[in-house]
Amino acid sequence: MTDRTDRTRLIASATRRGKGRRPVAPPIERASTLLNDTPGAMRDDSQGPVYGIEDLSAARELRDLLCDLEGAADAWLVPSGLAAVTVPLTALLRHGDEVLTTDALYGPSRRFLRRHLGARGITTAFHAAGAATDDILAAITDRTRLLLIESPASLTFEMLDVPALAAACRARGVLTVMDNTWASGLAFKPLAFGVDVSVQAVTKYVAGHSDLLMGSIAVADPKVGRAIAETLEDLGWRVSPDDAWLALRGLRTLPLRYLEQARSARMVADWLNARPEVAEILYPALPGAAGHDLWARDYAGAASLFGVVMRGGGEAAAHALMTALKLFGLGYSWGGFESLITHETGQLSGRRWPPVLAGQLLRLHVGLEDPHDLIADLESGLAAWRAALS
Repeated sequence: MTDRTDRTRLIASATRRGKGRRPVAPPIERASTLLNDTPGAMRDDSQGPVYGIEDLSAARELRDLLCDLEGAADAWLVPSGLAAVTVPLTALLRHGDEVLTTDALYGPSRRFLRRHLGARGITTAFHAAGAATDDILAAITDRTRLLLIESPASLTFEMLDVPALAAACRARGVLTVMDNTWASGLAFKPLAFGVDVSVQAVTKYVAGHSDLLMGSIAVADPKVGRAIAETLEDLGWRVSPDDAWLALRGLRTLPLRYLEQARSARMVADWLNARPEVAEILYPALPGAAGHDLWARDYAGAASLFGVVMRGGGEAAAHALMTALKLFGLGYSWGGFESLITHETGQLSGRRWPPVLAGQLLRLHVGLEDPHDLIADLESGLAAWRAALS
């Protein structure tokens, strides 16, 4: 039934009847060689994969479920979230093409554009992170082949009008690729809004347990998908059956975790927003925050990841705050069950137009702990911040 919610469909696919007696989850098949009964069957792909580099049971089921979630004609799995960005760029761009993207782009994606694609004659143009739609479209030139979208943007969480950009780019013959990790294919569905390629780091919310690396690539148009599929075939990239099984397990509970962590994040963000030590909360889901109107119009939910701009201070004070925390882990990534905090001010200097902030930038990921306990922990952190400033 097409009117079922994501929450139901992600589970109902496991209990669908007609497949005989079986486990709820598919078996983990670890194999390089796949045996056949006859010589003629060895190259007959109608009977399934012919070699272990092709997706086996868990990966095939995960791909099917991601297709359903994204509303995609096809989806592929790659070894990391970064690979989910770099594979479509590799597949769709040629020497002499230009990519247009936000100045707030995820750092490793920016490095790939500059170092790898730049060495192969593909140039990159940047627009300001908070640029208006008309200004972004005005930056498109005859050489622009692809618009790479992040919304919300990395670290500073600027929002873009994705439906307007996708429609305008399609009219101009410009492809669109969107890193949709923040919404995880759940709170926002890029393909439904006209984006050509939707990618995400399965590492984050889909897997949900900080124990694997993976990315996904989803397309609505089989013609676009063919170039991506051929590139993956040529590169020989696949994911392990164990990781596919773990990601599939995580995907079943994605809606519940995403919603619960968003509730906690909103509580923590509201509390921090009222603190005198804090100048600004960078979180589109927060009323009054930059980009809130676009978020409210297009998104059905929010990730539990946001930025905290402190009032003044320096690196020593930021590190004192982080050191005092007991419940927030000090580590990169996000989307898992655990809360995390990072200090991000240093990364902003690499932008063409660094944002002017009132103080140090921290990034918080709110996990599944009790939000009241997290707030008490942050109270201790703010006390350490104040002491470091005195």
